Amino acid sequence: MSNATWDIAGLQQILVGIEPALQVRLVAETGSTNTDLLELARADAPGPTRPRLLVAEQQLQGRGRQGRAWQSARGASLTFSLALPLAPGDWSGLSLAVGVALAEALDPANPARPARIGLKWPNDLWLRDPGSAIGPGRKLGGILIETVACAGERVCVVGVGLNLRPQPVVQLASGFACLHELEPGLASAPMALARVAPALLRALRHFERVGLQPFAASYAARDVLRGHPVRTTLAALPGGRAEGVDASGALRVRDAQGDLHLVHAGDVSIRLDASLVAQEG
Repeated sequence: MSNATWDIAGLQQILVGIEPALQVRLVAETGSTNTDLLELARADAPGPTRPRLLVAEQQLQGRGRQGRAWQSARGASLTFSLALPLAPGDWSGLSLAVGVALAEALDPANPARPARIGLKWPNDLWLRDPGSAIGPGRKLGGILIETVACAGERVCVVGVGLNLRPQPVVQLASGFACLHELEPGLASAPMALARVAPALLRALRHFERVGLQPFAASYAARDVLRGHPVRTTLAALPGGRAEGVDASGALRVRDAQGDLHLVHAGDVSIRLDASLVAQEG
């Protein structure tokens, strides 16, 4: 293990107050915490799946959406996954709700100032740069949600990667940001985990009961794409201007002809059109 001071027993005591059967485990190194928890969920069958939180000081094969690698470094990143049997009436917008929970845990809403942590549809956290003329921020973290059917229930695995401190990264189109820039005390993996894990667990259970609607206003306040030109990987919609999300969490994009399109997560990639954002700035 690293020199970080982890209080896994203390964290578990807090979390079992929210989810009584939850097991919390820390490992020094693994390929992917999401992969590990998916395999454990399958191994639980045919019995019920145990809720689990798995934290890795180092992920060697961390994954993002569309098979992208998630870059992280020991001591400079927080990487963990939470596996939970979940049965919402509608899964739409789950990644947005997770993003809101993480952002509000790290950067609580304050009417006296704009939120520093923004959300980039559908699954990224960005650190906003106040007063910047070159765009709405840089990538701070990512979310990867996967599900697996086990013994008649669906298990949701939420993987989270957060940049804590500066570290060498390769070819990040959306730039690099870390929590040390926001709040130096959060540049500790144990501190950041203690802040976000209870909030994430509560948000998942809240989403299960009532869906995306309670998270919608907070998401809108942190939406870094809204009002900006974007490019998509859809042949029928190469680009347009983002206009927030609808009630299901789909991204609203208006094309050059003025037509409004709804973009659902799936395998679509959305990027800010940096050249046009710079012109607008």
